[in-house]
Formats: sequence, C-alpha cells, structure tokens
Amino acid sequence: MAKVQVAPYRCADCGWTTAKWVGRCGECQAWGTVEEVGATRARTTSVVASRSPAVPIGSVDIATARAVSSGIPELDRVLGGGFVPGAVLLLAGEPGVGKSTLLLDTAATWARSGRRALYVTGEESAAQVRLRAERIDAVADELYLASETDLGSVLGQVEATAPSLLILDSVQTISSADVDGVAGGVTQVKEVAAALIAVAKSRDITVVLVGHVTKDGSVAGPRTLEHLVDVVLTFEGDRQGPLRLVRAVKNRFGPADEIGCFELVDDGIIGLSDPSGLFLGDRRDPAPGTCVTVTIEGRRPLIAEVQALVAPTSAPQPRRVVSGLDGSRIAMMLGVLERRAGVRLATADCFVATVGGVRLGEPATDMAVALAIASSVSDIALPAGLVAFGEIGLAGDVRPISSLERRLGEAHRLGFTDAITPTRSLRARTPSADPPPGMRVHEVASIQDAIAAAQRLNRRGTP
Repeated sequence: MAKVQVAPYRCADCGWTTAKWVGRCGECQAWGTVEEVGATRARTTSVVASRSPAVPIGSVDIATARAVSSGIPELDRVLGGGFVPGAVLLLAGEPGVGKSTLLLDTAATWARSGRRALYVTGEESAAQVRLRAERIDAVADELYLASETDLGSVLGQVEATAPSLLILDSVQTISSADVDGVAGGVTQVKEVAAALIAVAKSRDITVVLVGHVTKDGSVAGPRTLEHLVDVVLTFEGDRQGPLRLVRAVKNRFGPADEIGCFELVDDGIIGLSDPSGLFLGDRRDPAPGTCVTVTIEGRRPLIAEVQALVAPTSAPQPRRVVSGLDGSRIAMMLGVLERRAGVRLATADCFVATVGGVRLGEPATDMAVALAIASSVSDIALPAGLVAFGEIGLAGDVRPISSLERRLGEAHRLGFTDAITPTRSLRARTPSADPPPGMRVHEVASIQDAIAAAQRLNRRGTP
C-alpha cells in the first residue's frame, strides 16, 4: 500500500498545506502565515513577573555596552570602535576568500590581550585549524579551539570555557537535535542563531557567526538571520589578488557604510591603513586611456585609477567589456560622450576597467571614466598629476558632489597637483573651504568643458 503523507505545514489564514516551509502561501499569497502543524504557539499573556522591570532610560547603565577594541584597527573601523559585549555579528563571504584566516587572527589577537576566546569550527578538524594557526602565528594561551557540529555541544563548550569572544565557523554546519531538518536548512539555521543570540545577551559574550553566500553574493539561508543579528559584514575580494575588503551592511552600534582594507599574504592577513597605492598603476609614464579619481567609501577617501581602451572594429556589434565598474553606467557614459561631446564610439570596441581589483560604484567616478575614454580615442595621455571627479548627467552636465575637500586632500597628499571638479562643489556645503596649498582646481560645468580643460593641461604640462 502507498504511504499516506501528511503535510507538515499549513497556512494560518486559508488552510493551504505544503510539504515544506515557504515564506508565502501558495493559495492566498499571504506572507509569513505558513506554520508548522503542531508547533507550540507563543503565549500572549504574562504568566510570571518580569525579572528586569522597566526603568527610566536615563538611568540605564551603558558601561557594559561600550565597544571593546578587537586589536585590529581596520576591523575596529568597520565595527565603529570594536566588539560590543552581547552583540552578535554575521560575517559572510565567498569560499576561500579568507574569512577563517581573518577571524582566527582576530581571536588570537583578542586572546593575547588577556581575554579568553573560543573558536568553534564545524567545517574542519581541530588539528587542521591548529596547522593554519601556526602558519599565521595565531597560537595563544587564552585561545580555545573546539570542533563541533551539534548545538548542544557548542553550548556546553561555552559553559565550560566561559569566553568573552565566541567565533562559530560556520552557522550552516551546526544543527540542533531538537529540531527537524538538515544542517543549513531554514529551521536549523533559525534555531541555532536564536540559541546563540540568547547566550550572547545573557552572558555578555560577543558572538561572531560565519555565513555562506549564494551564487549572487547574498547571505545564504533565511533572511530572518540578517534581521536577528546586530551586525552584518561582508568579506569581499578577488581570489586572484591580495586585496580584501570588509564592508558593513548592517550595524546597530556604528556606521553602516564603512569599509576595512586588508591584504592577504602567505603568512596571514594584514590591515592596510593606506591602501591607495594598490589601486594605482605606474604614474611615471602615463599611457593614453588612464585617469585617476578619488572615491569615498564610508568616511575614507580612496584613490583609484580607471583605464579605458577604445579600438576600431568592423564587427556589426561592437564589444563593451567592463571590470570593476557598473556596466549600465558605463553604457550611459558612452552614449553621453557620443551625443554630447562628439566622441565617435559607434564603430569601436570599448574596454573599461579599474586597477588593483577595486570596485567603483560611486557616481562621482563618471568624470574619470569619461576622460579616460576620451583620452584613449585621441591616443593622448592625460597629465600625470591630474585627478578628476564629478557626476555626469545625460545632458552632458557635470553635477556637484559631496566630500570634495576630503577628495582633494587625499589627492594632494599623494602628490597630485591638478583636479577637474564640478562647478561650485567646493563651496556648496562649506563656504569657507579652499583647495589645499599647491592644488589647482579647474571647475567645469559640462563634459565638453572637462575634455577641453584636460587638453589645455596636457598642452601646458604639469609640474
């Protein structure tokens, strides 16, 4: 006889049933109404007195919630000062990008300062992690290591070692025996995260969870996981290059737009307080089709170089290849140059890329892209001491940008002498602002004016 299968999930609104959990009902299309059949419902009435009665907000003690430095300045920059006791962090990144290396080094630095750290690995054995720790010099007396895949065992390790920092690598490998489903499933991930969050809040332990990512780069698992944790960090980088970026996507205790720069080396990972040199090519003999810009990541100005190559083609459909930039925005720049500046690109292949593997998504890089393309078409190199930044509209106009003072200051610090900027950007927010001494600012109102200013500087030369 055929087995009768009972649907374990039912919509609370219309009664529609399904064999697996889904976020949206397939019948009434309501969100969040599909529940497990027989699941225990939460109480809606109080049965016991609260153990922590409400108090005036002014009398709440905040001493225990202040951030503690992790010992790694670049990580502290992203977190807003360091680890907050009782906070739960989620670090996500592609396989092999260096998440475990960074966190193992962080745990060792934390342990060397006299604080206890517990590193729980669910993907490797303890011996394998020990080998990596010796390679990157991350062996410390107060750093404890455990290899567990059961939630109960993880909580037992926390009870036995009483750490102030818990690192779990990764949350998708841990499962609870009290919950159905395989490790990494929706139900298991939610249960594991809820249990660890409860432990973090009750013991004032900083918990760092390592998360996997999907093919499109988003955090794998239920979206609820990102809502439950306090901080969501992404670890980015080209596996073929040494540069790694830690970016804050969500941060309840600090800025949510800051980045930290690291370099992956043979014996570990090191922070880069001044990463601008990685994003520049050889500026002693500039080639046609290159232009330098300054982008703002969080509060940090980063200097980067944009390169363009325009080559004639007889193909009916010219190629458009982009690396490190927004492809749709580059297509807009090509149209603006063709229509507003008279740069002929309809019968040419266009290749646009950044140096050093950095990704530039800020509209202020439009000016550098346009000048690099125009320079490649004319086969005339831009001056070595020139930087350019500004957003370009479809009408060919150059729009004001923010943080121009910091951009000019960073360019001046690295030896650049001329800057092409939008009109009125420098005094738009701070009327008393002036360019750095020795920096010549050339304000332009359109892309035609920007190309003409670059040509004048090229004829005159820069010191």
